[in-house]
Amino acid sequence: MVRLPLTPAELARGQRLGALLRRARGERSMLETALDAGVSPETLRKIESGRVATPAFPTIAAIADVLGLSLDAVWAEVNVHGAEAGAERRSRRRNDRRTDAPGRVGDLAS
Repeated sequence: MVRLPLTPAELARGQRLGALLRRARGERSMLETALDAGVSPETLRKIESGRVATPAFPTIAAIADVLGLSLDAVWAEVNVHGAEAGAERRSRRRNDRRTDAPGRVGDLAS
């Protein structure tokens, strides 16, 4: 499976997530936060900087728990334009399947 490039909306959502986690961390050290959440400091650094725009759900759940954030609050702040990004990505997937699907029934008729 080929991973599609992230859309501008997904990149923006990653930036909002990183900013939220940085604010919530406050004066707490990145090392302490990461270790308490069970992730590497480098992973937390990449998420906070937006370099990992789509981190795994368990990673975000663990970090949010350590910072005292509810997942509802994280979702509400981060997913401001989420419906648009999801619709754009689904549309791209459908188009990719139509153009890159070797062995489709139409190909058998030739």
